[in-house]
Amino acid sequence: MAPSPADGARSVRRATGSRPRVLSVAGTDPTGGAGIQADLKSFAAHGAYGMAVTTAVVAQNTHGVRLVHVPGPEVLAAQLDAVSDDVAVDAVKIGMVADAAGARTIARWLDRVRPPFVVLDPVMVATSGHRLLDAGAEDAVRALVGRAEVVTPNVPELAVLLGETEAGSWEAVLDQAARLAATTGTLVLAKGGHLAGTTSPDALVSAGGCVLLEAERVETPHTHGTGCSLSAALAALRPQRDGWEPAAREAKEWLTGALRAGGALAVGTGRGPVDHLHELVPARPFSEEAWERVAPWRSAIEENAFVRALGDGSLAPAAFASYLAQDAAYLEQYSRVLSRASAAAPDPGARAFFARSALGAVDAEQDLHVRWLAEHAGMDADDVARVEPSGVTAAYTGHLHAAAAGSYAETVAALLPCFWLYAHVGESLAARAGDLAAHPYGAWIAQYADPAFAEATRRACGLADAAARAAGPAERRRMLRAFELSAMHEQLFFDQGLEGTSEAQTLVPASSGYTHR
Repeated sequence: MAPSPADGARSVRRATGSRPRVLSVAGTDPTGGAGIQADLKSFAAHGAYGMAVTTAVVAQNTHGVRLVHVPGPEVLAAQLDAVSDDVAVDAVKIGMVADAAGARTIARWLDRVRPPFVVLDPVMVATSGHRLLDAGAEDAVRALVGRAEVVTPNVPELAVLLGETEAGSWEAVLDQAARLAATTGTLVLAKGGHLAGTTSPDALVSAGGCVLLEAERVETPHTHGTGCSLSAALAALRPQRDGWEPAAREAKEWLTGALRAGGALAVGTGRGPVDHLHELVPARPFSEEAWERVAPWRSAIEENAFVRALGDGSLAPAAFASYLAQDAAYLEQYSRVLSRASAAAPDPGARAFFARSALGAVDAEQDLHVRWLAEHAGMDADDVARVEPSGVTAAYTGHLHAAAAGSYAETVAALLPCFWLYAHVGESLAARAGDLAAHPYGAWIAQYADPAFAEATRRACGLADAAARAAGPAERRRMLRAFELSAMHEQLFFDQGLEGTSEAQTLVPASSGYTHR
């Protein structure tokens, strides 16, 4: 991607130590989810001092717009001059322009003041698909595009700026964005949120190429003001970052979290807002958010063929032997990471919990695993100790050790799924298994369905929540990522149970007389 002229010619404000002063030029939203109210919260969330000039007074809520009052170009010009005559403006975000006279007023002000960084969010199409501006106003907004460093249209707005039919695919969006960038000389942050799919791709597109910014799609009705909030975050971040790409990546990551957290705000009965301050004041405990984020992995584990066969007793003993041997290898490394968590814990209670858990992991290995393998597979403790970790096992324990090389909070987050997902599986299987004493794998199910293990899981959740409360926004994001990766590894670990059935024969000494039944 060809760099914007601003990337090389302008210094980064963070070197001065002052907060960037960022101006929103947009309409209002009395419910706070969009417009200048959302912009000011986005600025604050990214450490900027926010200012606002009103282009239109909008009576709207989470259900839609009821009335728009445009004060007129004289009032708009007076507001813009009042700001720039007194305050050095480091960046500007332009949102709803409302009419052609307002767009021309803003254009003249930009030409005279020349703020260092300008982001234009061309508010031209309502969520319902209705055009918000007449033809003259649309032409005036197009003229503003060339005065901005970055323009952030959604799919319908991109089509309006080009005077074309709305793109129906991500490839068509990128093509339109490239042509808009080529004709205007402005970077285009193309957004794929309006398209269907499991991901929500964005891209920074210039005449010289594009940089993809991918993220998972957040399934939520709480999307009011997402365009306003993303463009405002971008404007706030650019004076503090070395280019548009790092600013855009950080803004997108922040918005993804804001979308996830929006429902907990309980604002309005329609399409609610995102949570702009989710990183500063989390609306819910870490464990609650983390558990929700791994719902796909939980579902995969619940439907896993190995887990289902384990629960109904139909699992081949060779498969269970293979699984237990790998779990013994895993628990050896897991107990070491628990010990590292104990050493790094900030208080005596946490240190004692993780120390007991490390000892418990060893006990579980020696008791359940070795005892079962000795009885059913003819393997003694030395045989188990010689088992080589599979690629899946090594990948999981490698992830745990990598997390432990980070902070205490990341370590706790990475360890938690082994508590929580096993407690979840144990409880689910026990509810369906009937008499565990007569079940071929009843001892395994009983261990993880034990109320004492459930209590240990609750304690581990509480310690993770406490660590997250003490963590900053970036560290909390790393905690969530560590938790998600551990959940993924748990699912893969169960998957290898059936994949390793034939390999299990190689784990059993030939002299044992064990045969696959």
